[in-house]
Amino acid sequence: MFTKWWMANLSTKRGKVRLIRTLGILSVCLALTVSTGCALLPDEEAEEDLPVITPPTISKKPEYEVRTETIEINVSAVGKIMSQREEPLFFTEDNLHVKEVMVKAGDKVKQGDALIQLDVEDLQKDLRKKKLEFRKQEISMKELLRTKDEKDPIEFEEASIVFEEQRQALEDLEKTIADGTLRAPFSGTVVSVTAQKGAAIKAYDTVAVLSDTSSLVVAAQFAKEDLSKVAVGMKAKVDINAAGVFEGKVKVMPVETSSSDNGNGNGGNAPEKDTIDKYLIVQLDKWPEGVERGRPLSVSIVTQRKENAVLIPISALRTIGSRTYVQVVEEDGSKREADVEVGLQTSTDVEIVKGLTPGQKVVGR
Repeated sequence: MFTKWWMANLSTKRGKVRLIRTLGILSVCLALTVSTGCALLPDEEAEEDLPVITPPTISKKPEYEVRTETIEINVSAVGKIMSQREEPLFFTEDNLHVKEVMVKAGDKVKQGDALIQLDVEDLQKDLRKKKLEFRKQEISMKELLRTKDEKDPIEFEEASIVFEEQRQALEDLEKTIADGTLRAPFSGTVVSVTAQKGAAIKAYDTVAVLSDTSSLVVAAQFAKEDLSKVAVGMKAKVDINAAGVFEGKVKVMPVETSSSDNGNGNGGNAPEKDTIDKYLIVQLDKWPEGVERGRPLSVSIVTQRKENAVLIPISALRTIGSRTYVQVVEEDGSKREADVEVGLQTSTDVEIVKGLTPGQKVVGR
């Protein structure tokens, strides 16, 4: 009965419309089902992108061309700008105290100017007392001279000796008081002052350094083995800190000194001076402006020089036992060994006296 009703409805226009709508809904549901089912399936694994492996290349040893250049052998040393006259200043008395320091480092002074004064007030009191005593001795000595013929010769001689001793002691005390003021021995610049007001001084301990800064020179201290290769007149290059490089020549060689200790201020002797005689002196072709005493520098002196020397880098030279050789690159790229004789050598290059010609190529290491 139902089928009959349904088919009957299809025969009507409304029934046809319902049939078309139902079929459309069924089609949409079927499409959704299919798409959902595809989404639930697992994704296929992407193919791995492997990097291309490049085999390592064997490093090629460097090749150098045999060249012709000038080669120089140098010796070098450090030094400083020094004054041709510079002296440490000191007192010769012990156990006195500094009363006043009248200068500071950098002050310019004239010869005879007072620099440091010691407290000698007690010595001055003692001097006044001894002068009075000595006046009494002078009166006695005059009386003794008037009655010389009446005195025993030995007694007179002893009295004369005592009188001279007292006069000498008086002069020594006067000198000690005078030396209590340290004065500039020449005009110059005070380089340093170590004395402090109220401090006790020791004999021959340096309390100041005075320098004649109007006469400056380039001074350097070379190793003994390097000095044996240097002579007066050799060309030199001087690199002065913050001033530049200047040309010059060796003017004075250092004076050889013994290694004995000449005193350090503790043994009662004058301190050993850092004199200019201990340095090699270079005379510059042109003196730079504004260079002051103490400025650090380095000096390089050419001890050997050869023009048109056949040179290769020292890294291309090879030795086995007593054999010295190089690897020569042929025109076809092959290599062969060639024995060589070497000459002058620097830290970077070596002269080939025999075995190579300019233009050839050698293999480095």
